[in-house]
Amino acid sequence: MTTRHIAVIVGSLRKDSFTRKVAQSMIELAPTDLQMEIVEIRDLPLYNQDDETDTPPAAFTAFRDRIGQADGILFCTPEYNRSVPGALKNAIDVGSRPYGNAAYADKPCAIVSVSPGALGGFGANHHLRQMLPFLNMSCMPAPEAYVGNVAAKYDGERLVDESTRAFFQTFIDSFAGWVERHAK
Repeated sequence: MTTRHIAVIVGSLRKDSFTRKVAQSMIELAPTDLQMEIVEIRDLPLYNQDDETDTPPAAFTAFRDRIGQADGILFCTPEYNRSVPGALKNAIDVGSRPYGNAAYADKPCAIVSVSPGALGGFGANHHLRQMLPFLNMSCMPAPEAYVGNVAAKYDGERLVDESTRAFFQTFIDSFAGWVERHAK
């Protein structure tokens, strides 16, 4: 069995975000052949093409290296105004450059969207799905993961909703199979 390294990108910057809790739950439930680690985006400067010189910002280079070394990507995003947060969009922009040498290229991925409301971040999930083909990413089509009413599913850091736990297990097991089929 080949161990696959998965970069987990959490779109929320809030320390106690539910999106981060969902990402941690996915990491805990992952099969042993997925080694998953959150790649932080909070310290990435805003993308500016003027910074694409022979010496781009160190944070850009470090982020691109971490993403480039991954066998797959799990995006975990809250929904802000029916889209992804600016910090996540910035991380996508940073990793997509320099043009023609994107760190994300040819990586299998999946998306989990999170919301305190009933729709589970449907808008953010699908807006992110629109961006990924341009990066030449293979996004897992199903099962889709929209985690609505997320606050009721956790007691502190602990996932307490058993039906959500069962769904997360199905999702992460499916993602492991997706990565194995599509990883380079």
